[in-house]
Amino acid sequence: VQLQASGGGLVQAGGSLRLSCAVSGLTFGNSAIAWFRQAPGKQRDAVARITSGGSTNYADSVKGRFTISRDNAKNTVYLQMNSLKPEDTAVYYCATASGYWGQGTLVTVSS
Repeated sequence: VQLQASGGGLVQAGGSLRLSCAVSGLTFGNSAIAWFRQAPGKQRDAVARITSGGSTNYADSVKGRFTISRDNAKNTVYLQMNSLKPEDTAVYYCATASGYWGQGTLVTVSS
């Protein structure tokens, strides 16, 4: 199983980024996928999750700003991040419910 996260970068506060997580090696349509993030010196926290049926949930800190979605035809999960804040700066990881993790992509939000 492989998860390839991409789309991170440097953006100014108030800007947007879209992260992608391409998944291979499992039955993607049956898998819940989540995004996590880890800021320097902090623990890794859950950001958003999407079930195989498309139900979503979000951390309170990103509700109304981030949107998780999936394209089963492309085996890819997306995280659309709007109204970014400096405190969103972190390495973002995608993971399956069964415990497989991607390598992370760095998001840096400048003030």
